Amino acid sequence: MVWELTEAHVEALAIGAGILGTGGGGNPYYGKLYARRLLREGRRVCIVAPEEVPDDALVVSVGGMGAPTIGIERIHRGDEPLAALRALEQYLGRRATHLVPGEIGGANALRPLAVAALAELPVIDGDGMGRAFPELQMDTFAIYGIPATPAALADIEHNLVVFPYLRDALTLERYARAVTVQMGGAAGFAFPAMSGAELRRVVIPYTISLAVQLGEAVLSARREHADPIAAALAVTGGCLLFRGKVIDVERRLAAGFARGTMRLEGLGDDRGSELRIDFQNENLIARRDGQVIAAVPDLICLVDQETAEPVTTEVVRYGLRVAVLGIPAPAMLRTPEALAVVGPAAFGYVDVEYQPLPGIYGGDRLAAERGAATQ
Repeated sequence: MVWELTEAHVEALAIGAGILGTGGGGNPYYGKLYARRLLREGRRVCIVAPEEVPDDALVVSVGGMGAPTIGIERIHRGDEPLAALRALEQYLGRRATHLVPGEIGGANALRPLAVAALAELPVIDGDGMGRAFPELQMDTFAIYGIPATPAALADIEHNLVVFPYLRDALTLERYARAVTVQMGGAAGFAFPAMSGAELRRVVIPYTISLAVQLGEAVLSARREHADPIAAALAVTGGCLLFRGKVIDVERRLAAGFARGTMRLEGLGDDRGSELRIDFQNENLIARRDGQVIAAVPDLICLVDQETAEPVTTEVVRYGLRVAVLGIPAPAMLRTPEALAVVGPAAFGYVDVEYQPLPGIYGGDRLAAERGAATQ
């Protein structure tokens, strides 16, 4: 229930988190390099199962906030979330005992590991999304009642902003997004803070393990000259939605988000069809020939059609040949209270009715397996 992160885990995690990020969460490449460097310097990161966390622990979620395009245009300093964590601890008058990712998508799956290495803290094997979402209120921490504040932000110069109290996570999203834009479109964050007992109630468990298993399956398939896409689907419980070539990308930076649409021309069995994907940092809605075939909170993931390397929204471009995977959302995102926050209508798609993809989310499967093993 406790394991130590290795360089091999980091390599696999970058792939798995890149896929689970549904196009967002920040490009995992820089995060992978930074985490790997810290491990080579002799720093250690321990991953802890949620049930191993004491009730009175102080668990803090850390990561990065901003538009993914900024993440590749301006290299992060790396310790922005650590600076935010120290500011939050100073306000609380207490040191954190554990860290937890806010999302398992992209770079935000790796940033907490870097903070953990620098601060010598364990990381919870879980997160608040089971994927990536663009806005702060869209995690299970906020959905299931953890107060969003106090909260802290830090920029590349270690300028700090602490929000002692805001009404709710949606208000924090508005205020923190405005500050992040003024910080250059990217900031490190530390929020929310919760007890170990609260963490177990609201976390989506075993998502770091899932991301590592997903990346390992893809890497193994490549080595064995097997189908890495089939390997990815076997781990995630997903299905192949479409194969095609990117023929158009409309992307813009607006209000701190990368927003846009991409169009894919079908290849192979999908020749003659067109897929359109709308995104706001993350892929939100997929329409095949005008008909919705997948929608948030289910995961719509682009990968290279030969290698299953994740393709994030800030690097997708004309001519790429990709496979589009559909992965069922975690059970905690399919409840009525969650769908009110992360369903299609929450993103403005009031005419889209959420129809769950078949299957079981890989993290839910791992939790069931490990729960049965301990009985």
